[in-house]
Amino acid sequence: MAAGPILSLRHYRDDLIAHSHEHPQLVFGLRGRLDFEVQGHGARIDRQGLMVVPAVAHHTCGSDAGSHCLVLDVPGQHWLHEQLGEHADASQRLLDRPAAVGLDNRQQQLVDWLAASPMEDPLIARQGAVLLLASLNPTATAIVTPSHRLPYAAFDSHIEEHAAYPLQVADLARIAGLSVARLHARFTAECAMTPMDYVRQRRLLMARRLLTQTLLPMGEIAAQVGYASQSAFSAAMLRAFGCTPGALRRESGVKAR
Repeated sequence: MAAGPILSLRHYRDDLIAHSHEHPQLVFGLRGRLDFEVQGHGARIDRQGLMVVPAVAHHTCGSDAGSHCLVLDVPGQHWLHEQLGEHADASQRLLDRPAAVGLDNRQQQLVDWLAASPMEDPLIARQGAVLLLASLNPTATAIVTPSHRLPYAAFDSHIEEHAAYPLQVADLARIAGLSVARLHARFTAECAMTPMDYVRQRRLLMARRLLTQTLLPMGEIAAQVGYASQSAFSAAMLRAFGCTPGALRRESGVKAR
């Protein structure tokens, strides 16, 4: 039985969390990206994504860029049957195995509404949890097990190794063993972004790491992540993170050469 609140907002950083708990847990992505490993299976959760963590399942999670999530700690089987009635068995099947789940727009709207609601109100927390679980009836939701998701770790390694050079969607399709069209469809379903959006995001995250953890000059960092123009690089960083490369470096305390 979960001891804390049923619903809560949590912010994950790069400090790795490794534990298990007696109750099932659902982790809904709001902003950022959270890397998960549940019973040896890896997954990555971002907006419009959900990770199912069964009771007593050992899991680790962390986020190199920070991740905001809505977390539902399911009180237990008795609570499920008491609150969900005829939907309880379907919810229990969902909660019994680790899975990465893609949410549709209506489900994400419910997650967003609850995230902005006063969840300290027991009625809102309880009814919100019931609505979330009912909306996730496995017969109406496409479940993707972590082992069948796209190979994000291989993508990330390839992007980082070749970040300074032109990257094509065909490169990622070859790594995944898919056609370009199929890869595009899978990215849209799993990440709510295109493959090139993903490449751009990984390049900018790499740039932010170099800005805040090294003394490399701005122009060299821009070149390392594929930007020939420093002004285009600054504009891209401003759009992605809300501040310029120089501001990011000043906030980190790193003094450029």
